[in-house]
Amino acid sequence: MILRIRVKPHAPVDALAMSADGTWVARVKAVPVDGKANEALLALVARHFGCRRTAVTLRSGAGARQKLVEIDDRALPPRA
Repeated sequence: MILRIRVKPHAPVDALAMSADGTWVARVKAVPVDGKANEALLALVARHFGCRRTAVTLRSGAGARQKLVEIDDRALPPRA
């Protein structure tokens, strides 16, 4: 599964929500220095979807606010 995510670093709380156009908006407390915001984003996505952090990878946008994040479908919990 590939997600298009717009990241807003240095937020008061970590949060992940889907916007009306189908993209995701992530707010992370971490600052965009030395990849800290990217790591916080990947951990947030893993927590939100209930999978391990190692199943989530950054496909593109390491230095941008718009990112593509991939989640290994095999790592996702089964849907009810």
